[in-house]
Amino acid sequence: MTVRHDIHSSGIPAYCLSCQARRRGLCSALDPDRLAKLAKTSSRHSVEPGVELIGDAEALNSYSNVLSGVVKLTKSLSDGRQQIVGLQFAPDFLGQPFKAKSAIHAEAATTVSLCSFPKAAIEQMMKQSPELEHRLLRQTLNELDEAREWMVTLGCKTAPEKVASFLFMIARNIGSSVGPAGRSACFDLPLTRADISDFLGITNETVSRQLTRLRMDGVIRIENNRRVTVDNMSRLEQRCGGRRPGRNRPLYET
Repeated sequence: MTVRHDIHSSGIPAYCLSCQARRRGLCSALDPDRLAKLAKTSSRHSVEPGVELIGDAEALNSYSNVLSGVVKLTKSLSDGRQQIVGLQFAPDFLGQPFKAKSAIHAEAATTVSLCSFPKAAIEQMMKQSPELEHRLLRQTLNELDEAREWMVTLGCKTAPEKVASFLFMIARNIGSSVGPAGRSACFDLPLTRADISDFLGITNETVSRQLTRLRMDGVIRIENNRRVTVDNMSRLEQRCGGRRPGRNRPLYET
């Protein structure tokens, strides 16, 4: 029997072949030989909700691909107050290359699966692979675009539009399809009501009120206070206001 070898996957570790980071994330910039070399330095692990992944002003010794789950990014003031400034999903890259210390605090909002690499391995690979350095630059530019889009959400949208935009973003990134062609989705809320209100700049009561309104209008269904089903993504999108919330495109554009 003849064994067929795919030149695009030959030599790639089996666990990399089905990984989102290989298909849509950072590792898609690497050829099979470089990917296999990087994989030898990697380690996979799961982290429970609430566990710190990167501390604010902490020395950066490793980077990670998010394989599943949601990571919460926060910034702190000198008096201890915190603000959620972003969320990361698979296959996002966690860490800030070219910096000695982190400028942000990262925490697992849900159970998170990570594939981690030593900082030295990534930096050495960037020297050998201009495509990898280019991909990291594209990620930085995409994150900047998404931050600007979220500024529009926070600055211009009404409370109902903010809550709908948040749900739409979560549905697109972690929701499992429960209908044809991705027209519907089901997911567990990755943040508490308090975290959602912090992220959106509105009160807990307003978050609860708007979730109830969406439920009563038949836009969403909620079970056990956290399980959300969106029967029609288009209806939810219409409640988001004039601009679609972030992640309207693949994470890395070509």
